[in-house]
Amino acid sequence: MQINSAPLPRWTQLTHRRLQTWPSALTKENTLLSSPLPSWLVDPILPRFASLGIFDGSPHSAANHVLINEYHPRQGIMPHEDGAAYAPIVATVSLGAPIVLDIYAKKEDGEREAEPRWRILQERRSLLVSTKDMYRGVLHGISEREVDEDLVVDTVANWGLLGDNEAFEGGRSERGVRISLTYRDVLRVAKIGGSLKFLS
Repeated sequence: MQINSAPLPRWTQLTHRRLQTWPSALTKENTLLSSPLPSWLVDPILPRFASLGIFDGSPHSAANHVLINEYHPRQGIMPHEDGAAYAPIVATVSLGAPIVLDIYAKKEDGEREAEPRWRILQERRSLLVSTKDMYRGVLHGISEREVDEDLVVDTVANWGLLGDNEAFEGGRSERGVRISLTYRDVLRVAKIGGSLKFLS
């Protein structure tokens, strides 16, 4: 797999997970230096996105930035928003073990509610697209646990869309290693020639 064979410097080790950023990290001004994504992050995913119209209407009509996150059991990410650097659409491909994504509603003061309003079960090789109110109006996170429990039709928002809900018949799923490929369209892109002047 290309992800695991990437050079070690490509990985950034964080407290609760590690990640790769393609084609590069954003500048402090939330600008992406223009560079193509590697072919293994393009085919067959981006043509499939195009056939589904996922990034239709975004400034570049396609994803130009990918974060690859690797989660082990008991690893997660705090509830957060994806921010204003991106067009308000994100497409996440899940690989490896399933995981539950917690969705938190915002209160009137902008803070999040204490408990998740919805839970989305992301299966292996599944695609989750968030846009509009699900991009701007809520926060999403992954709890740090070894087992996701209480997985039933009344507690999982996408239960009817699962490819194999029988796999979760006991209402639980033990965490394994999960890798997410998060595709976004960065709004501000600087060409390399002009970016050197921009950065100076």
